[in-house]
Formats: sequence, C-alpha cells, structure tokens
Amino acid sequence: MSEQGLPRSEENAGILYAVGAYLLWGFLPLYWSLLHEVSAIEMTAHRILWCVVILGFLTVARGRTGEILAILRTPTTLWTLAVTSALITVNWTLFMYALVTNQIVETSLGYYMTPVISFAFGIIFFRERPSRIRIFCIGLATCGVLVQLVAFGRFPWIAMSLAVTFGFYGYFRKRAPVAAMDGLLVETAIVVPFAIAFIGWWYVNGTGLFLIGNFKRDLLLIVGGALTIAPLALFAAGMRRVRMTTMGFLQYLAPTISLIVAVFGFGEPFDLGDLISFAFIWAAIAIAAFDGLTSKAAETPNVV
Repeated sequence: MSEQGLPRSEENAGILYAVGAYLLWGFLPLYWSLLHEVSAIEMTAHRILWCVVILGFLTVARGRTGEILAILRTPTTLWTLAVTSALITVNWTLFMYALVTNQIVETSLGYYMTPVISFAFGIIFFRERPSRIRIFCIGLATCGVLVQLVAFGRFPWIAMSLAVTFGFYGYFRKRAPVAAMDGLLVETAIVVPFAIAFIGWWYVNGTGLFLIGNFKRDLLLIVGGALTIAPLALFAAGMRRVRMTTMGFLQYLAPTISLIVAVFGFGEPFDLGDLISFAFIWAAIAIAAFDGLTSKAAETPNVV
C-alpha cells in the first residue's frame, strides 16, 4: 500500500499522470507562441470555451452525465469547484499575459515556487510527515528558489501570483471528491458564460481575432482547448493519487522545461544565478528520487 492508503500501483499511476501533465505544461509555451497576436484575456476565454465544448462531448460519449448531475446536486463539492474555477482562470490569464509580453522566465520562476507551497500544504493541511531526508531536499529546493528570487532583481509579482493561485488550485482540487475529467468540466463550465460574453462582445465590436478570416488562427484557438484539457486532467488524476509533498518535487519538471524553452527557443538569458538555482533544485530532486527508491515507505500516512 502507498502512504495514502492506496494500492502501490495506484500511486505509481498517479506519478505517471503527474509527469505527463508537467511535460505538456513545460512545452505548451511553444504552442501558445503561435498565437502571439492574441491578447491574454482573449486566449483565456477561448481556452475556457473550447474546454467546455470538448469536455461536453467527451462526457456524453463516456456516459458520465449522471456523475456531472450528482456534482451539481452536491453544494459542498460545487462550491469547491467554484473556487478552483476562479483560481485556474486567474492563473491562465496571468500565464498568457506573461507569454504575450515575453516574460516566460518569470513564469518559470513562478512554477519553481509552486512546489514549496505544495510541500507546506501537504504538511499543514494533509498531515503528511516527510522524512528527514525529504525535509533536507525541501530545504535545498527552497534555496534554489531563493537564488532565483535574488537573481531576478525585483519583486516578481507574476511569478508570485502564479505560484499562489496554482498552489491553492492543487490544494482545493485534491479535496474535491470527483473524477478528473468530471471536475474539470464543471469548473470550466462555471466561468464559460463570461467567456462567451467576452468573445461575443469582441466579435460584435470588431476587436476580437476569432472568425475574421484567419482559419489557421481559429483552429489554433480551438485546438488550444484540447491542449488545455490534457495536462489538467492528468494533473487532477495524479493529485488524487499522490501525496502533495511528492507532487511538489514532480512540479519542478514543467518550469525546468519552460526555462529551457525560454532560453533555447526564445533566446531569453540564462545566467549564473539560474545555474546555481538549477544545481540546488536538481540536487534536491535526485536525493528525493533516490530516497523514494530505497525507502520502505515507512512514513506516517496522511489523514484527509
């Protein structure tokens, strides 16, 4: 059995789900850069709209409409998903804003900071008790994040906002007792009326970039919905199966890939501060991975 009382195969599957999510998130800036002329708010509105459309079809095809109705009849779960809906909407908008303003390195910093929040939430809210080795790894990773903060040279408000909103999203999403895809449909459906209203307003006033004769751009916006669903669904599936402290270490995959993309794909600088930060963070990940392979999973189970 895993530390959460789940079969070990379930925890292993959760780790694979999470790795898949972070790999997709790491490379997604390359895709969104194809839509550089679209504003952050418009891209977020389309992500929400096409998420709901695609998930709606998938829900009917999978025969999950009963589960969706059950969620809607459960006020506690619905309110939890309303919170996650607000958090992920703000997170998406900030991410898109950073992308269209060429601040990918700051988004990477933000997602480097997110795991530290996950570690804290796992210990404070879920009563997870990491081993001394894992606490040491958390300390190393935190040092790496602090190096990034110092090297950045100013208060990184985008990075801080991304870290806080996604950290709380993971916390509340873990507490929602719903399947990954079902929860994602409900939380995006909650804000889809606003997305449709914005898209309609832009179209009527001629300020939007959808359906104005550029089929390639229209298709990219629609496909962006599917590319939004995949990592979020994998993340939610992983979060339900894996301890938050473990998820914390896995979360370093996405910002590492994003930073590589920023440096080699978009020509953003990589200096000594980045190198030192990487050394701390990857040392922490390597030690934690070795500890995970050699330990007997003797840590105290968390209580949810």
